[in-house]
Amino acid sequence: MPKPHKSRRDGSAFRSPASPADNERGYIAAAEVDHAIYGLIPVLEALRSGHRPLQQITIAEGARHERLKELLELAKAGRVPVHRAPRLVLDRLLPGLTHQGVMARTAASGYHDAEELLERLAALVNTEHQPLVLGLDAIEDPRNLGAILRTAECAGVDGVFIPERRAVGLTATVAKAAAGALEHVPVARVTNLVQLIERLKQLNIWVVGATSDASANYTEWDWTVPTALFLGNEATGLHRLVQERCDTLVRIPVHGRIESLNVSVAAGVILYEALRQRSEKK
Repeated sequence: MPKPHKSRRDGSAFRSPASPADNERGYIAAAEVDHAIYGLIPVLEALRSGHRPLQQITIAEGARHERLKELLELAKAGRVPVHRAPRLVLDRLLPGLTHQGVMARTAASGYHDAEELLERLAALVNTEHQPLVLGLDAIEDPRNLGAILRTAECAGVDGVFIPERRAVGLTATVAKAAAGALEHVPVARVTNLVQLIERLKQLNIWVVGATSDASANYTEWDWTVPTALFLGNEATGLHRLVQERCDTLVRIPVHGRIESLNVSVAAGVILYEALRQRSEKK
């Protein structure tokens, strides 16, 4: 069984149905319109106050309002992703409403601060409860993310990290699929997963990536040590740089004609192996 080395490292626009390509453009399922605010002034005030966390902002292509500069500056300062979308998309989904080419989607649940979460994880290293962390690389399907978060909560995951861009966030669809897990498992967004991996290593947390072409089976890793499991995009898997930064790669053996499991199923398989090993060690 592979073991760790002895030496340690000291309102948005909406479209239905949503596809992975839509998610990259910032389009979200029409059912999420209840979690949006629209109009330039309402979105500006939401950014200024900070009392209502925003998931992302969509601006109509061709919008030229002079106050958009202030909006973009506030969004950048608040680390709120901004996307462009055809004005017809907003018109179709908000018929008869004066959206002024601006819509912001509010998060179904608040995000945890990434630095604070990392500090909490660091405090668990070398305790009776070794940290178990989940990193998700560009998961685009909200139902997959919700299912993963539900499993993560049930398996005792201490923290989940997702990228700020080119990935689904904590939308209403995610919250529904998570079935209450968002109230219990902390989720933080980061700008760069590679940098996150380096931080985890500095905290003496081992980073394990799941890929279909890895040489080691997932059961061969010692999941009782501080570990962060990274799972990749539904179609393309882990990005190359993420794979290269992992301490080791593992795979789930498959015997059918399909090369890999659904990412939410893979999360369940691996996380419950970690839970099994940790339970047996107690």
